[in-house]
Amino acid sequence: MTACAEFSFHVPSLPELAEVMQKGLKDNFAEVQVSVVDCPDLTKDPFNFPVKGICGKTRIAEVGGVPYLMPLVNKKKVYDLNKIAKEIKLPGAFILGAGAGPFQTLGFNSEVIEVKAKRRTGQLNFVTCLRQTLGSHYGNKPVGMGGTFIVQKGKVKAHIMPKEFSSCPLNSDEEVNKWLHFYEMKAPLVCLPVFVSRDPGFDLRLEHTHFFSHHGEGGHYHYDTTPDMVEYLGYFSPAEFLYRIDQPKETHGFGRD
Repeated sequence: MTACAEFSFHVPSLPELAEVMQKGLKDNFAEVQVSVVDCPDLTKDPFNFPVKGICGKTRIAEVGGVPYLMPLVNKKKVYDLNKIAKEIKLPGAFILGAGAGPFQTLGFNSEVIEVKAKRRTGQLNFVTCLRQTLGSHYGNKPVGMGGTFIVQKGKVKAHIMPKEFSSCPLNSDEEVNKWLHFYEMKAPLVCLPVFVSRDPGFDLRLEHTHFFSHHGEGGHYHYDTTPDMVEYLGYFSPAEFLYRIDQPKETHGFGRD
C-alpha cells in the first residue's frame, strides 16, 4: 500500500471565486466574462465525457511525481485508477485531468464557474493566470481547482513525450526540452486542467493541463501562440480535498512546465 496524505483545501463560494477570477483575468485578456452557471451536459459535443457534470465530492489526487520520470524513469511506478479512487474515498469516481494530477468528481450536474476569455494581452497563459490570481488573493490559504476548457479559436504550443523514455539522465529543463517533441496545434481543443494556488508542503505540480481534439491532435498545453485571436471557454469547480499519493522521497524542481 502506497502512502496517502489528505489535506483540506480552502473552498471559497462560487460567487466569490467568480469575482476574484474576473478581476485577475482582466489584466491578461481583452475580453473576460466569469459567472456562476449550471454545468452544461458534458456528455455532448465537443466534450463527449462519460458523465454529465464536474460537480459533487471534488478532490484533487496527485499521484507520484516528476521525480519518477526524470532524471531517469522508474518503470515500477504504475498505478491502478480503480485503487486510487478507493484511496480518495470515492470508489467508482469519474477521474478527469492530466496524468500527474487527475481531478476527481462524482459526475453529476450542479453549478460551476464559467469562464470566457478572448484575445490575450498579457504574458501569462490561461491556466497560469487563473492560478496566480487565486494565489495573490488567497495567499497562504491553498485553493485547488479543476474542470475543463475549450480553446475555441487560435493555436497553442504543446508537447508530447517520445515513444521511448530517455536512456540518459535528464537533469535540467533544457535537457528535458531537448528530449520532448514540441508542436503547434490548432483549435478546437478540449483541455483538462488541474491547478493549485500554492503548495501546502506536498511537492505538488502547481498546474498541469492535457488536451485532446476531434481532429487528431492532443498533448500537454503550454500556452496559446495566437494571442490576438485566441478564445477560451471553461467550466471549473473548486476541490474540497487534496490526496497526495506515493509522494517521492527525493525531489527536484525541473520538468514541471
